[in-house]
Amino acid sequence: MLRSRKKKSRPGLKQRRFRQRLITYRESKGPRLPRRIPRAAVPSFFTLMNLFCGFLSLIQVLEGRLEYAGWLILLASLFDMLDGMMARLTNGTSLFGMELDSLCDVVSFGVAPSFLIYSFGLREFGIPGIIISSLPAMAGAVRLARFNVNYEGEKKDTFAGLPIPVSAVAIVAIILNPDIFASVTSDRGDMSIILVAVIVLSGLMVSNIPFDSVPRPSVEYIRKHTVKFLVYFAGFLIMVVFREIGLLTVLSIYLVAGIVSAFTGFLKAVRDSEPPESEADGLDAKAESSPSTN
Repeated sequence: MLRSRKKKSRPGLKQRRFRQRLITYRESKGPRLPRRIPRAAVPSFFTLMNLFCGFLSLIQVLEGRLEYAGWLILLASLFDMLDGMMARLTNGTSLFGMELDSLCDVVSFGVAPSFLIYSFGLREFGIPGIIISSLPAMAGAVRLARFNVNYEGEKKDTFAGLPIPVSAVAIVAIILNPDIFASVTSDRGDMSIILVAVIVLSGLMVSNIPFDSVPRPSVEYIRKHTVKFLVYFAGFLIMVVFREIGLLTVLSIYLVAGIVSAFTGFLKAVRDSEPPESEADGLDAKAESSPSTN
């Protein structure tokens, strides 16, 4: 009885003690200075929206809405472009932002497209279908790790290997145009072309073939690269007007142009390269010593 009366006579004693200890702790830490929002917060927001779209895409695949999943991956690629633009505008580039961007890209442009193409038709091939479906995710992870290691702090005009967002958008273009691929195969269920496309896209990501980067929408860049900017702007208009077919057409031209440019550059380098003087003299001596066929 005495204990119960004692507790009733001191209501809120523990709360008052805790509040007093909290005040003492804050006073020992000194005056609190107002915190500024870091510059990296702005581009990081768009990066996280990229990841959120990739997560929503996975949910749509589970629910059987493959087209919605594809459009969400396209939306994720838009946020991926915006976070780079915001980082340059706010001068908020940092190693944290680069690592966060790579982690989000693995989900949105690696795991989500792999799961999407698996649910689209590669599941019918069993274990081989699982292995081929996982190639975009694994090759994309290798591509991003290599990019982070070789990153020098400045955006270049070309990338070594196909960028992972482009590979993901190419897979989405395949999903959004099933009739086109069905018309060039003997049967609608024939996935041979799509299998080859997935393998080629994965191989291009880990290759050293140079591919153009997306132009920067700045006045200085437009002045220096007017023709390139107009070409990419025309491609953007084609994708907006013709949607699925335009997306497939523009990406096909981009991939073919990159491969042809790399092949012609290789042939030119081989043609312009000259052997060392000792090897050249040896070849000339062999040619002179060989008997004439006439």
